[in-house]
Amino acid sequence: MANKRYIIELTSEERKQLKKLIRTGKTAAYKQRHARILLLADEVSHGEHMTDEQIAKAVSCGTATIERLRKRFVKEGLEAALERHKSRRRYESKLDGDGQAHLIALACADPPDGCKRWTLRLLADRMVELEYVDSLSYQTVRRTLKKTNLNLG
Repeated sequence: MANKRYIIELTSEERKQLKKLIRTGKTAAYKQRHARILLLADEVSHGEHMTDEQIAKAVSCGTATIERLRKRFVKEGLEAALERHKSRRRYESKLDGDGQAHLIALACADPPDGCKRWTLRLLADRMVELEYVDSLSYQTVRRTLKKTNLNLG
């Protein structure tokens, strides 16, 4: 067993809170799993110490989950450990207001020769050809047109 970097030591109040959370059964399954992991990983409550592998087997999850939960409990506290981790990624839209206006104007224009109507892929390709954007997914075109309630068909 490797040395644990983050040691969980629950107070008696935290232990009561976690046991109550598991007993009631009214909370989300992930919260109950996190509570079980914290109780099993607690170094204070019982004499024998379970390894992360034993805890993972007992609650049907991976050892990486146990390690992440230990770290979050030690660094951020009990409430943070019970909640899901919120993503910090920010997605920037390829199309700003000006790009959206160009896309809508293009979608309202006549389709290229040999085509009956615009397709999402055709619109995405034409936006790149006209150098409004460096690259554009047809899904971005779809979301933009849906947001503006513009129907191609």
